[in-house]
Amino acid sequence: MKSLLDRLNIKPVNAGASTGVDNWYTDKNGKELISYNPTTGEPIAKIIQATAETYEKVASEAQNAFLKWRHVPAPKRGEVVRDLGEALRQLKEPLGDLVTVEMGKIRAEGHGEVQEMIDICDFAVGQSRMLYGLTMHSERASHRMYEQWHPLGILGLVTAFNFPVAVWSWNSALAAICGDTVIWKPSSYTPLTAIAVTHIANQVMADHGLSGIFNLTIGSGRDVGELMLNDKRVPLVSFTGSTSVGIHVSETVAKRFGKTILELGGNNAIIVTPHADLEMATRAILFGAVGTAGQRCTSTRRIIMHKSISKDLTQRLTNAYKQIRIGDPLQPDTLMGPLVVNTSVEEMMDALNKSKQDGGEVLTGGEMLPNLGPNFVSPAIVKMPAQTEIVKTETFAPILYLLEYETIEEAIHIHNDVPQGLSSAIFTDSMREAETFLSVGGSDCGIANVNIGTSGAEIGGAFGGEKETGGGRESGSDAWKVYMRRQTNTINWSKDLPLAQGIKFGE
Repeated sequence: MKSLLDRLNIKPVNAGASTGVDNWYTDKNGKELISYNPTTGEPIAKIIQATAETYEKVASEAQNAFLKWRHVPAPKRGEVVRDLGEALRQLKEPLGDLVTVEMGKIRAEGHGEVQEMIDICDFAVGQSRMLYGLTMHSERASHRMYEQWHPLGILGLVTAFNFPVAVWSWNSALAAICGDTVIWKPSSYTPLTAIAVTHIANQVMADHGLSGIFNLTIGSGRDVGELMLNDKRVPLVSFTGSTSVGIHVSETVAKRFGKTILELGGNNAIIVTPHADLEMATRAILFGAVGTAGQRCTSTRRIIMHKSISKDLTQRLTNAYKQIRIGDPLQPDTLMGPLVVNTSVEEMMDALNKSKQDGGEVLTGGEMLPNLGPNFVSPAIVKMPAQTEIVKTETFAPILYLLEYETIEEAIHIHNDVPQGLSSAIFTDSMREAETFLSVGGSDCGIANVNIGTSGAEIGGAFGGEKETGGGRESGSDAWKVYMRRQTNTINWSKDLPLAQGIKFGE
């Protein structure tokens, strides 16, 4: 463990704020935060959290850096992000291991998360030469109209524990090539991964003679988070977390006419039709529901299966669940590690009790496993008679609800009849069913898949959802536009001054 922490510059006691390689801030009034290993329950290291005074130092540095960074040509900004990606490649294994140690996801997923960081850096480098604006034909002779995109300012970035480094990269790589600076407030459950990433980013900045582009403030929502939300120097806040907190973020930032990117709850379902390949569907459901111990926002939480195949699919799933290897996520044969904290265990048990009260039957799993550690559970499959309130509520734990349907229209109605709208999928070999699911009358989610699961999105597409998921989009496609401000330009290269709409004024 010590060699891993040493390689990533993690000390027994760490400063909780930074703006560059020589600028780490430890406030004597900062509260102590302890990062715990969810597998063992043992402490890993301590952090001295940022205070209001520290936040002000970081915000001032980020603002000053932005005033210079915005003038650097976008392809030159892309060179910095390219070097960031190379630095991450060099440290993929230790950083991925730290994600596993601090968050609890299995080693393959921890390394995959760092690969996602590398991928988005590659994407952003290309995007730095493609910050396109449109040219429009003017209705007035000898006039030219076009739009261009300018850097926006400081991005306030609040990330969650379940993807402690990937979401930082989605936002930071694109924000950087767009000419913005970033202030990052990570989850208090995973502060060490944030410190490790910041050390890496700091060195890349230093190699280019920079500071203040990638900044860090570790602190509670009440202390650091509220300052960021109310800071008029921060025109854009990206928040990943619960719907309830997301509402507060949206309202607070909107009051000062700031913008938000909201990545909130997901209650993702897979429809399995009579025309589905059940072996393939079973494998997809298994990864979607059990991967990251059900703690992904895209985790599969509901299976809507046709009555004619429900018995077969249920048997396949229960058999597969009984073979899941639960344990130390660093071990190569482990398929599911712990939940991040013990309160998540309590929430899972509470949800299972409510589902039973609603007539649900736990077919397998749903047990605490204290012999493995304080945060271990067995993943549960629950057969429900109907989509009750607890099924419509996202529980961040490995609970899979099984529901039945008779017609594809009924399946889509059940699918959409939840407050969230992030990821969705259908398994079918019927083109008609697939296209119905993808049509305007089909899935109401931001992500809709055919014959792949709800989890594991690629960086090339825009990531996000509708309804109580928040409507935000990050990562690929044209998500870069939210990090910039659009400007429409009209140039008159004649000697006349015609007005739009043919208006005559004072003639």
